[in-house]
Amino acid sequence: MQSSKSSLAALTIGAIGVVYGDIGTSVLYAVKEVFGSGHVPFTIPNVYGILSIFFWTLTVIVSLKYVVLVLRADNNGEGGLIAMLALASQAVKDQPRLRRVLLAVGIFGSSLFYGDGVITPAISVLSAVEGLEVVSPRFKSMVIPLTLVILFCLFAVQKRGTTGIGKFFGPITLVWFGVLAVLGIGNIVRHPEILAALSPHHALGFLWAHPGTTFVILGAVVLCVTGAEALYADLGHFGKKPIRLAWFSVVMPALTLNYFGQGALLLERPEAVKNPFYLMAPEWATLPLVVLATLATVIASQALITGAFSVTKQVVQLGYLPRLAVEHTSVRETGQIYIPFVNWGLFVAIVLAVVLFRSSSSLAAAYGIAVTLDMLITTVLTFFVIRYGWKYPLWLCIAATGAFFVVDVTFFASNLLKLADGGWFPLLIGGAIFALMMTWKEGRAILNEKLREDAIDLRSFLESVFVSPPTRVEGTAVFLTAEPGTVPNALLHNLKHNKVLHENNLFVTVRSHEVPWVGLGKRLEVEPLGHNCWQVVIHYGFKNDFDIPRALEQMRGRGCELAAMTTSYFLSRDVVVPSIGGGMAPWREKLFAKMHQNASAAADFLKLPNNAVVELGSKIEI
Repeated sequence: MQSSKSSLAALTIGAIGVVYGDIGTSVLYAVKEVFGSGHVPFTIPNVYGILSIFFWTLTVIVSLKYVVLVLRADNNGEGGLIAMLALASQAVKDQPRLRRVLLAVGIFGSSLFYGDGVITPAISVLSAVEGLEVVSPRFKSMVIPLTLVILFCLFAVQKRGTTGIGKFFGPITLVWFGVLAVLGIGNIVRHPEILAALSPHHALGFLWAHPGTTFVILGAVVLCVTGAEALYADLGHFGKKPIRLAWFSVVMPALTLNYFGQGALLLERPEAVKNPFYLMAPEWATLPLVVLATLATVIASQALITGAFSVTKQVVQLGYLPRLAVEHTSVRETGQIYIPFVNWGLFVAIVLAVVLFRSSSSLAAAYGIAVTLDMLITTVLTFFVIRYGWKYPLWLCIAATGAFFVVDVTFFASNLLKLADGGWFPLLIGGAIFALMMTWKEGRAILNEKLREDAIDLRSFLESVFVSPPTRVEGTAVFLTAEPGTVPNALLHNLKHNKVLHENNLFVTVRSHEVPWVGLGKRLEVEPLGHNCWQVVIHYGFKNDFDIPRALEQMRGRGCELAAMTTSYFLSRDVVVPSIGGGMAPWREKLFAKMHQNASAAADFLKLPNNAVVELGSKIEI
């Protein structure tokens, strides 16, 4: 019992560090941007109204939507948009057209994650370092260079993994939330009347008096829920109970106290609106607060970078991106990975964002469209999960998701007003990645169709071969093939050029499924073909690690013993040649061919031993 409690405490502290780092740093800029937008006249009733809107936004979007409802939609213990997409697509699998639409919508949401992944670290670290301007205006020229140095150091250490520094994330973020609460209380005690803003009538009163202004400022109010999607995305790492416990016991109270402390400060000193967060602190504490805020934003950014690695790996395994080089940074934690291409691609885009926008206020204009559209997509997918997957009555499904749908649409519509001021930036990134994903998926479908057209039936082929069998040599040959039951090009080339056949022959197809995990008991599907030949299908979930040699160890006892020293892996290295009149636009065919050419080696991706791989190439026109 004691062990269970300590485990819950450790997971809760871990969740505070990883899950809530992003939303915990939104206090740096959210209030400043609402009042700094120029749309809200600075009056005492307006301070109450805005704070009430902040509190109820956190309550409705985070507490009710994500913590209470969305966390229930776990996919075998996993969360995140990809897991939700898998649940929704499985729920409507008997409706192919709807399923295709939902898959496209979900993949578009995953693409937008990268747009958010560029803006969030940029705005978080920049807003923390801007605290130096409060210490002294002379530091203003140092803000951007220092931000870029911090970001470079953060991305440079990714290759080493987060095992060493990860254990400090929770305690540091816990200290951060403690400081937020203390700063808030210190100002609230001087103006306790500000707590009246907890009542929703202040938010409704502001909405009634300024409907147009309310709609416009929602684009800045949404900054207070940055990172809400992380609640669901990190479900598999921590579980529902620690995430919920961390939110209601630490994060929500600390954020509420800090926002209300900023409101109390504005009642006393309206001029503090230029940076209410840092001006809450006594002068002597400003510099230490800048350091702590910078640490907190680095931790928040780290969680997002790790999430980008994880999402990319899942998208690759679902077949929407080409193979990418994946490095494991921990011997014990299989989920801790490093993808160099994603790491440095994100870094370049973030540097571009910092240099292009130059301040957290300008970045705030770019933030919101991608994240509110993601929130809207999550709500839509949730409806299909609870309606078709859980079979709840239609009225209950509409009641459960309808109110959130209206809230999400309203926030998204408000953020569209920022399109020209920078909102185009994350949309451009998300749109470009979506185009890559759909081009790869469609290109693979066309390529597989072409391979099927030219394919020879494996059983018939083997029967004809064994009428007058070639010389058989010792050992096992593993032929990788995209479609089970068809003859791999590598086998044809081997027979043509080497004129031999191995003693044992496995024809292996790898299948990735729309579930997070496929257990070892369901890993292999084996069909004997006679003459010491087997058709093998290996099944993986989108969070499993591909490892063909390890999977084939299960062939023991099925008539085929694989010895590492006498097993060879044969792969077909297809060169894609775009042709006129194919299935895609010419530019997309050329893009697909380039992506196919630059995909990381299949041998590395499937963990095949380098000294036992034979690649045989062929050209395929699409």
